Amino acid sequence: MTKASICTIGDEILIGQIVDTNSSRISRALGDRGIQTVRMVSLPDDRQQIISLLSKELTDSDIVVCTGGLGPTKDDITKDALAELSGSRGYVKSEEQEVIIREFLHARGLDVLPANLQQAMVPDSCKVILNRRGTAPVMAFHFPAERFGHPAALYSLPGVPFEAEAALPDVLEDICAHFPTTDICHRTLMTYGLAESALSALIAPWEDALPSDMHLAYLPNPTTGVRLRLSIYGGKAAEQEKRIEEQIELLKPYLGDNLYALSDTTLEAVIGDLLRGSGKTLSTAESCTGGMIAHLLTTISGSSEYFLGSVVSYAPSVKCKVLGVNPATIESKGIVSSDVAAAMAEGVRRVTGSTYSVATTGWADTYGDEREPAGTVWVGVSGPSGTVTKRFCYHNDRKRNIERFAASALDLLRRYIERDCRSGRQ
Repeated sequence: MTKASICTIGDEILIGQIVDTNSSRISRALGDRGIQTVRMVSLPDDRQQIISLLSKELTDSDIVVCTGGLGPTKDDITKDALAELSGSRGYVKSEEQEVIIREFLHARGLDVLPANLQQAMVPDSCKVILNRRGTAPVMAFHFPAERFGHPAALYSLPGVPFEAEAALPDVLEDICAHFPTTDICHRTLMTYGLAESALSALIAPWEDALPSDMHLAYLPNPTTGVRLRLSIYGGKAAEQEKRIEEQIELLKPYLGDNLYALSDTTLEAVIGDLLRGSGKTLSTAESCTGGMIAHLLTTISGSSEYFLGSVVSYAPSVKCKVLGVNPATIESKGIVSSDVAAAMAEGVRRVTGSTYSVATTGWADTYGDEREPAGTVWVGVSGPSGTVTKRFCYHNDRKRNIERFAASALDLLRRYIERDCRSGRQ
């Protein structure tokens, strides 16, 4: 199998000033082509270290993909380091990239400076892959077998994430033209409601019976649940997809309604799929989640078809005056309670006229009361089948608790709507 290393270049990554998102995207893209990522490395803005460490990676891997250090300022030294590494005799102008640079800067109302045009100058040892989203082109360097002990290639991409992502299809096309790739079959299943350990115990009989060439990975995420990724490396894609599908059918009874999708997606996207085209609508009433549920729902294209609006009723007075929660209920049951969550859900459904509603009330961090500790949320969901509530308790910091509250609310809503669909109410 063709092996790859991914290298990020820049002091800003090493000191934690920015988060590296490029490596995960590049690794996934390579994996989809049957190329195995064997290492991810971050390098400083130091010319000799860049040359030394990239040389090592080219010795150990067939392909090296690096990002960063291609900007117009003096601290961007990657291009010069790569020129030395590749034995370049000088620089040549990429006329096509210069045209893109001029158009890019003019469209933004910026002056075209000499430093910008310098980005179109590339080592004569590289092949240029145009960057249509920015000013620094992608540089591809191909090395003969005698240099590193095997044919090798290095691809230098801009560090700006959306530029690197946009360049990936062209980079992959060049990789596939020079290196053998392997069919690889992945299927991802999305689950919510079980911790990784509990999920593993639940499906252990199925997992133990998997064929030896099938690999299962557990990929937990606090906002989307636990992904289950089933993979087969090699073989004919159509045949392997059929085999994986057979295993998924055997797995479904173990998961029940903890399984919410048969592809890599989100709870809010699944809810959108359930409601879109049905004529049914949705609203939210949020206290401790501060509008996060509404935000997640409206990240989905076309959500205006079914999402009517939200009331962020942070203060008790808003819960009472806008949503119609009885002050006596708050006094007797507590602000974080099943009764208040139910009243909020029913109130926002009444105010907006929506088919469904979801509401949250909770303590996100160190606060709490004698009834409920910090990290507790009550979620209410209201719809044609009545109103249901559920309590969740998490032990994270404020930000993570709010994320978990929102995800738990979406999952309870998802299960409610799915039950309606099964019973014919949808």
